Amino acid sequence: MRVNYLLILGCVGLSLWAWQQDPNFIDTNFVFSWNNLLAGRVWTLVTALFLHASPAHLLGNMLFLFVFGNTLEKMIGRDYHLAVFFIGGFTAFLLPPALGIYSRDTGMLGASAAIFTLAACVMLMNPLKFSFLFMAPQGLVAMLYFLYNVVLVYTPSLIPGYDPSVAYIAHIIGFTVGIPFGIAWSNRWKRNLLITLGLFGLYLAILTILATFFGLSLPLGVL
Repeated sequence: MRVNYLLILGCVGLSLWAWQQDPNFIDTNFVFSWNNLLAGRVWTLVTALFLHASPAHLLGNMLFLFVFGNTLEKMIGRDYHLAVFFIGGFTAFLLPPALGIYSRDTGMLGASAAIFTLAACVMLMNPLKFSFLFMAPQGLVAMLYFLYNVVLVYTPSLIPGYDPSVAYIAHIIGFTVGIPFGIAWSNRWKRNLLITLGLFGLYLAILTILATFFGLSLPLGVL
């Protein structure tokens, strides 16, 4: 059985269980925060990766984990796959409060940042791997959602659906962590990056043509 499926089962199982518990108990013992870490609850670094805030949060993350996780595990094996997942997730939890971006009592949870780490690796290793779930090459999907989060961090007012409770900066950190891994494991990472940028350019061109043809104003939210 793929270890990626075990990660998905862990996220689903812990989230479903936690939603039935006292929120204060979960916040103290399962959600990561700098205060929890300083109090000795180091295990929250792990539990927070599997815990999700809502069914929509869980479903969205599991779809991306299924796509990028399965692709990456096939390429690098289960041990390296787990290493990338946890290193990306831990770094994205630790850096924002350490750098003063978030306060020490800010709770963080979810596998999003770790999944962004996997996505960055896939983008640099096999960008043309097609996802029938997203109906697009995985390199393009990774680039789109990375840039979407960058825009949300720097110009949130331009994007419909901005949610201040979402740690967009953690997603960017997770993606950034994945880049060195992708470079180390791919002799053709430069070519693959150019392919991804080419796909992104083609995507924008198609959207522009469609918007012009139908006389529509193209919102930034399409990213």
